Amino acid sequence: MTEVSRATDAQRTDWDQFVDSSEHAESYHPYEWRKVFERVFAHNCIYLIARDTTGNVNGILPLVQLKSRLFGNFLVSIPCFNYCGTLTSNDNVRQALISEAWRVAESVGASHVELRHRAGVTLDLPFRDDKVSMQLALPDSSDELWREFTSKLRAQIRRPSKDGAVADEGGIELLDEFYAVFSRNMRDLGTPVYPKDLFREMCESFPETTRIFIVRIDGKSCAAGITYGFRDRLEIPSASALREYNRSSVNMLLYWTVLKFAIREGYKLFDFGRSTVNAGTYKFKKQWGALPDQLHWHYCLRPGESMPSLNPQNSKYQLATKIWQRLPLCVANLVGPRIVRNLP
Repeated sequence: MTEVSRATDAQRTDWDQFVDSSEHAESYHPYEWRKVFERVFAHNCIYLIARDTTGNVNGILPLVQLKSRLFGNFLVSIPCFNYCGTLTSNDNVRQALISEAWRVAESVGASHVELRHRAGVTLDLPFRDDKVSMQLALPDSSDELWREFTSKLRAQIRRPSKDGAVADEGGIELLDEFYAVFSRNMRDLGTPVYPKDLFREMCESFPETTRIFIVRIDGKSCAAGITYGFRDRLEIPSASALREYNRSSVNMLLYWTVLKFAIREGYKLFDFGRSTVNAGTYKFKKQWGALPDQLHWHYCLRPGESMPSLNPQNSKYQLATKIWQRLPLCVANLVGPRIVRNLP
């Protein structure tokens, strides 16, 4: 038998010990991420923990409630990032966690539960499979990786240096520079921006595994990215480059700098992030040698309901995107975090 309950801070040690012992744990399963979402967004975080008859933890499921008039009321595991669903090696425990997740959804009036899994988790639930995570297996040295690149890619990486671009790496001291580039690029794309506090919390909560990278030309920040490491995997949740520097290919120097860092630090896999197959970002990541890893986002839905489509590609948001692109940056940075806090 399995007993599922809501984890409290008093059970944090049990939760993290289970994460540490599981080979299938994802980057965002550690309990500290609950505190990040609570501090930054004031979200209602419902962390489910399963125990066997002896009291040992045998499964977990982190859930975050997003609730607004604009986008509705639902649960997701977890927002902002690509994968962090049920964690257990037992199908019966997984089903018990999901059943409890639906009971929680009904108790808080949520319309659905979104479970962000990667391939390998098979459930009798509707799911989206239109997204993949682009991942690159890393060799032992950056010289070896360089030799694997095409001559065209190597030329693109060299191109920014001809315009005087230089790359820098650091921690929270580079946060303002990163956010200046990131927030402006999000505005130009017509997408509400995450609050700076999210990235501040990443740097403060995970100082040993979070790094910020900046590319500058003539002292001006023109490309930036933030990385987060977990076990042998390094991912780049957010990266941006200013449009006026596209001709200089500063984003190529940014990613090459990050890849060299990943190899130097001993990571074995680099995660370029989520893409739609054959979209522009997919092709950009593929040229580095990255291969697609299928994402399976499963949904618990009310009878007769269809899967939600809360994403910028949804046609009903196209007008809002065009309007957002015209906003002054200061307005977009003020209003954006209030909107995006309720987006998954």
